[in-house]
Amino acid sequence: MTEPIAKKVVHTTQKHRKRRVDSYHWMRLTDKQKDAKKKDAQTKDVLAYIDQENAYTESALKGTKKLQSRLFKEITGRIKKDDEMIPYKLNGYWYIMKFKKGKEYPVYYRKKGSLKASPELLLDVNKLAKGHDFFDLHFSGMGVSPDNSTISYSVDTSGRRNYEIVFIDIATGKEIGSRIEMTDGTAVWANDSSMLFYIKNDPVTLLGDRVYRHQIGQSPKKDALVYKEDDKTYYMGIGKTKSGKYIIIGQQSTLSNDYHILDANEPGGTFKRFTKRLKRHRYSIDHVGDEFIIRTDIKSKNRSIMRTHESRTDKKYWINFIPARKSVFVRGFDIFNNHLVLTEKKKDKVSLRIIDQRTMQSHYISFDESAYSIGISSFNLDPKSSSLRYYYESMTTPTCHYSYNMDSRKRRLLKQEQVMGGYKASDYFTERIYATSRDGKKIPISLVYNRKEYKNSKRLLLYGYGSYGSTMDPFFWSSKVSLLDRGFCLAIAHVRGSKIYDEAWYEDGKMLNKKNTFYDFIDSALHLIKKGYTAPEHLYAMGGSAGGLLMGAVANMRSDLFNGIVAQVPFVDVVNTMLDETIPLTTGEYDEWGNPASKKYFDYMLSYSPYDNIQKQDYTNLFILSGYYDSQVQYWEPLKWTAKLREMRTDNSVLILDMDMDTGHGGTTGRFKRHRNTAKEYAFLLMLEGIKT
Repeated sequence: MTEPIAKKVVHTTQKHRKRRVDSYHWMRLTDKQKDAKKKDAQTKDVLAYIDQENAYTESALKGTKKLQSRLFKEITGRIKKDDEMIPYKLNGYWYIMKFKKGKEYPVYYRKKGSLKASPELLLDVNKLAKGHDFFDLHFSGMGVSPDNSTISYSVDTSGRRNYEIVFIDIATGKEIGSRIEMTDGTAVWANDSSMLFYIKNDPVTLLGDRVYRHQIGQSPKKDALVYKEDDKTYYMGIGKTKSGKYIIIGQQSTLSNDYHILDANEPGGTFKRFTKRLKRHRYSIDHVGDEFIIRTDIKSKNRSIMRTHESRTDKKYWINFIPARKSVFVRGFDIFNNHLVLTEKKKDKVSLRIIDQRTMQSHYISFDESAYSIGISSFNLDPKSSSLRYYYESMTTPTCHYSYNMDSRKRRLLKQEQVMGGYKASDYFTERIYATSRDGKKIPISLVYNRKEYKNSKRLLLYGYGSYGSTMDPFFWSSKVSLLDRGFCLAIAHVRGSKIYDEAWYEDGKMLNKKNTFYDFIDSALHLIKKGYTAPEHLYAMGGSAGGLLMGAVANMRSDLFNGIVAQVPFVDVVNTMLDETIPLTTGEYDEWGNPASKKYFDYMLSYSPYDNIQKQDYTNLFILSGYYDSQVQYWEPLKWTAKLREMRTDNSVLILDMDMDTGHGGTTGRFKRHRNTAKEYAFLLMLEGIKT
């Protein structure tokens, strides 16, 4: 097929005396236009262009159909068809999640008192999802009332992250009352089991900005507003303390946290602010016994742990509990009656520190591999317990779930995720190496390869993200074995903008330092080439969302280093998006990217925004993926980017866009079908390598 050529319609904007022309602004539709049964002329034009792009992608990848099918079969063949998650106990019941053979979605059960008891069906998500192309059950919105009689769950069937909350009488299986619409999906029960708190989304920006109290069985129209967040730079969440005594409304911006608490035994009461909101104060809280435990940066960016009596939550009453240390970053914590568990970072290595609160003696759980991921399980629900659940994985080791006795220091493997099809960890090698950035920083790179297949291939896929302080610790991708066994090395560049080291590594990759993220990725690629791991004709890059921004910037800056780039739901129209406060993520991220209302941020964003910096030059092969209902990165960003690249590039490299018309930011749902896209991405890379099987 011939490449689609989008029409151009001049649209001009002016900011800070800078006039910009966007010839593809017409591709932007409102939600109302998208949802209208009768399509207007603009909507028809946009849909027609998307259809052309999707048809062209289908044509460009036609020769990989058999390969895609083989890859899909391989990838899904590694997934255990009938699987069961580790049960956890809560309020007298054991809760179990199972996957039945060949089913896309889980089934939830519970057993009263003992795992030997008869199972009671709670939810069969396969039945709920029937008839929906997209079905997302929000795990944080699923909860059983304290009296064990009612279950609530939240579903999104569009990919727009607007969830309905549903209530089910467990004994009868029948729905109770009306569904609550336009929520963010989270919901928390009060201890009386008759009231529940939830967050309502703004209908335009889709930001959760209001908390309501709902009486079970009552019309949602009668729900009482209990809190409203007026500062649009804050995201909001709601939860319950480990003790079960307090309901917490949490507000978070890039620079600050704020909390409001309510006794869960008095749901009709008023939420109280935990301590005064500051412009710069990041902290988190939990509660056991009669104390709140606080992880805070008030004394140090590396975080200290403080404590205070539940009756005196203002920070002037906080007592230093675990002082901050210069060389250790405290990434998180979990609290028990007798123990405190800290997730700590020393340089680029993460560890678990166990502190006995009775003696204040501490010890560490040790790990052997040079690059790995560890984390505290979300199912450490009993504060009286002396057992800690945690997980461990690496790029060669499938996820292992452990129970660790914090008194005896004995560890027990509860489960290791099974990789079907004969996977042997010893066939693969993982390590961490370091590239030197252009300003002298050490950039960690985690990598893995098949010892036999990679030996002479030089094929390498470099993955990057580098925003929001999100750290891609090395984890196990069973799907990636299909690339490893075809001679690819898989590498993660831990660029600035993450917290692979500490807070400073994050701050050096955001706002007016954002270009360090791009430079680090390029310098990592150069290092891998220099050290003989790969060569430009066999080097590929991949990243999604803010990692898609990284892909876009790198494509503009150093396309010559890569034979191909996969950009998943890429945030590429930075200036236009950050100037528009109606877009969901804009106002909450001024402290991540900057506010272009200020000229210095406008100018800096404009200097790297991928869409604004497309040039008349050769570009590498590009595969761009997006979702029509994406609420995080609006579909028109990758659509406009593709059109402008087609207009400006000076080569005949592959440039294709796959727009999924049924999904949003996270792609399609279902544990098997979501890998259709995975197989398509891999087929693109293998096609460029000339591999057909």
